[in-house]
Amino acid sequence: MKGFKNVVYMSLAVGMLFYSIPQLNFREVGSLPMIFSVIWLVMALLIIASHLHQILGVDEEKRKQQIRINRMKKWQMEQLVQGRRKLLQFRK
Repeated sequence: MKGFKNVVYMSLAVGMLFYSIPQLNFREVGSLPMIFSVIWLVMALLIIASHLHQILGVDEEKRKQQIRINRMKKWQMEQLVQGRRKLLQFRK
């Protein structure tokens, strides 16, 4: 379901981009309408890129690796605590 929403939102952003390109003003260099057009175009492309990034699952492997690292740290901490418990019991 999560991937489906990203596809829908990216499709809407691409459609909005195709609709607005002919309407944007890129003729007068340095004018306020041109600055707005460039900023709007960059923002639309960033939105499309972020949804594409999510659809391709670029962060998925990184997230899985982070989960493995966290499990290993938790296991090491448990081993450390168990070792101290044994040490404390031995001293009695």
